[in-house]
Amino acid sequence: MSALDALEQEITTCRRCPRLVAWREEVAATKRRAFADEEYWGRPVPGFGDREARVLVLGLAPAAHGANRTGRIFTGDRSGDFLFAALHRTGFANQPTSVSRDDGLALRGAWIAAAVRCAPPANKPTPAERDTCLPFSVRELALLGGIELVLCLGAFAWEAALRLRVAAGEPAVRPRPRFGHGVQWGEVGRDRLPLLGCYHPSQQNTFTGVLTPAMIDDVLLHARELTGLPLGGPGA
Repeated sequence: MSALDALEQEITTCRRCPRLVAWREEVAATKRRAFADEEYWGRPVPGFGDREARVLVLGLAPAAHGANRTGRIFTGDRSGDFLFAALHRTGFANQPTSVSRDDGLALRGAWIAAAVRCAPPANKPTPAERDTCLPFSVRELALLGGIELVLCLGAFAWEAALRLRVAAGEPAVRPRPRFGHGVQWGEVGRDRLPLLGCYHPSQQNTFTGVLTPAMIDDVLLHARELTGLPLGGPGA
């Protein structure tokens, strides 16, 4: 077993946050009617992707009936549908859909993780829950080794990434950079773990046009350019 596999096993058996444990297991037991015949994952959700990744795509937390059901981050919900279609269009994914852990999806150049590994009530983790998960992210980052850029999906992920940098041994950024779509802090090759912001692909954002396919594609293509990944077509 590799060190990354061992970390994944440790993440998926974590029970450190009582509120999150209770919620994720309640959702897994009661289920949504549309998924009544499915067995829910109901555990913390590990990161997923290319172990040689240059880009870390950091989200907020698993969706109650998405990743908390399927066991793979951003898999099985509308946010994930939007995100993986974009990852495919911009060459980070071999296919545009993500429906289950064994659907054949593979990422190239990217690793996806959540700042909080368990589905939270109302999709709102507490600062304490965020900080409890932080050591997992630090260890994951060290084991991946090749991450050059953190692409932050939303303001929560941006704040978590700033804390991740400090926990990984980097000095705090002053003045503290504010999140925004397309906002970049730091430079690849000069700063360790520079950040790039992108609006979160939530239904609230994608259904209202706050985040469009063209907007997320532009950010993902910029991430490829910043990290020196070749600009290919879908699934390249």
